[in-house]
Amino acid sequence: MKAWRVVRKGSPREALELQDVALPDPAPGQIRVRTSATALNFNEIDGCYGRYRTVDPPLPYTLGMEAVGEVDAAGPGLEAWIGRRVATTGLGATGAHAEWVLGDANMSFESPASLDDEEAAAFFFPFHVAYLSIFERGHLHEGETLLVHAAAGGVGSAALQLGVAFGARVFATAGSAEKVAFCKELGAELAIDYRSEDFVPAVLEATGGRGVDVVCDLVGGEVTTQSFRCMAFGGRHMMTGFSGGIEAEDEGGLVPRPILFGNFSVGGVLMAYGESPRGGPMQVNLVPRAVGESIQARLVEWLDAGRIRPLVGRVADYREIVDEYERMEARATTGRSILRWPEKDAR
Repeated sequence: MKAWRVVRKGSPREALELQDVALPDPAPGQIRVRTSATALNFNEIDGCYGRYRTVDPPLPYTLGMEAVGEVDAAGPGLEAWIGRRVATTGLGATGAHAEWVLGDANMSFESPASLDDEEAAAFFFPFHVAYLSIFERGHLHEGETLLVHAAAGGVGSAALQLGVAFGARVFATAGSAEKVAFCKELGAELAIDYRSEDFVPAVLEATGGRGVDVVCDLVGGEVTTQSFRCMAFGGRHMMTGFSGGIEAEDEGGLVPRPILFGNFSVGGVLMAYGESPRGGPMQVNLVPRAVGESIQARLVEWLDAGRIRPLVGRVADYREIVDEYERMEARATTGRSILRWPEKDAR
């Protein structure tokens, strides 16, 4: 089968090769998916450079976190998955950009029938991460305010939509006039181009000096510490991503003073579902699979009601992966960038 492999460290153009590799067989707890669409993630670019320490397997390895397709094989006891169209996460958050991918059944969900393959690939990860950030961890309540950073991206636009659907006042930051307009189209009450304006005074003015209740922070670094200046009493700042530079994931940049004096909370968000409370080589705290199923049910309910929708920014042939990563690295994308893989009969 064809697979995009990281064979050396460097830019995606330098690091990636399309190679033929053996078809994998699912082990216990795993399903095998015949890929129809995959979503691109900025973390995968970091993986090519070798700066993403959380997912940094030995070379060579198959890149990719998410895939949509039909299950054609499954481990013992999981035969009921066979024939279902699912969105799945590749084992160890790798392996998805290939014609077949092995996924953990705990990190797999049946794709809504109302969505085509590309839309399904733009639905799963962004909306689950955003829901975990805003509601499960951020505990957004009715009538509260929500600030979303990088709100024109995949997870950011999902968070913005969820906040609007819930009835919150939603503020957004993005990196261009076009992206600001995009956020307003999605329902943001206030959208700020962080490259030309300090978002803190704008947010404080919009809230009468009170500040925001929940921040979905998908950027990290300096944006995180800036956000501390506009947190409301009892607010919840959710560290959900590091699009501003993955290095911030391991930097000791948090200073206790503004957190103490601000009387707000800082929390972390990781979308990793499992049956056991802890798992993986880093012994992370896993979100119970039952929570993921509850989130999926709520998201599909809102999808069917027309309150949210997956945002596909671009669709490209799987052979154009390098060009699509370069657009993403240049911050020239909105919504999700999706790769289309060959139909079954074309392989």
